[in-house]
Amino acid sequence: MEDERTLASALAKGLSAEGFTVEVAQDGKLGYWMARNNHYDLIVLDILLPGMNGYKICSSLRKAGVWIPILMLTAKDGELDEAEALDGGADDYLKKPFSFVVLLARIRALLRRGASERPSVLSAGDLALDPASHGVTRAEEKIVLTAREFSLLELLMRRSGQVMSKREILAAVWGEDFEGDPNIVEVYVGYLRRKVDTPFGRRAIQTLRGVGYMLDPDGG
Repeated sequence: MEDERTLASALAKGLSAEGFTVEVAQDGKLGYWMARNNHYDLIVLDILLPGMNGYKICSSLRKAGVWIPILMLTAKDGELDEAEALDGGADDYLKKPFSFVVLLARIRALLRRGASERPSVLSAGDLALDPASHGVTRAEEKIVLTAREFSLLELLMRRSGQVMSKREILAAVWGEDFEGDPNIVEVYVGYLRRKVDTPFGRRAIQTLRGVGYMLDPDGG
């Protein structure tokens, strides 16, 4: 953890030199306590913290109704890190190693945006998705989804009643630079159906052959 301590110290010095008031927590539990009990304009949060990692801190703060903007520091090639950070409630992420100039620009952008209100719960019939708590229920029964499944379902629910092409889904859920097999969309649609539709005798996620996918706004 020595590298993380060095990074935290360097960032604190750099941000202080730029006129920011900075408080540093080297321990995750302490950081969570500080965020719950103090008002900050922004949190720069590393994943690798002892006691309580960055993912847990972020998701716990959102569940507690703390909507301070969070910039998460992720691994260099951590695609899953990025997805989990955003799904857990982070507002932005930055890959290590990063330029201090870019970090400053991201911080200023988030500060201009300010703290957001708690996201609304999305619903389609008796299917409900809570972006804040990362929870999904059908007929009030809890459904456990992976981070990618959750992102896909959230996208379809936000665009319920609208047909989305495979290309649009890939760009939104896997990223514009995704170079894998585009059939991964079909695979994950199948995963979702087996969790949110089949056990309940529903057909909310619809396939329009040659066009794309759509979620029935009435829940199927």
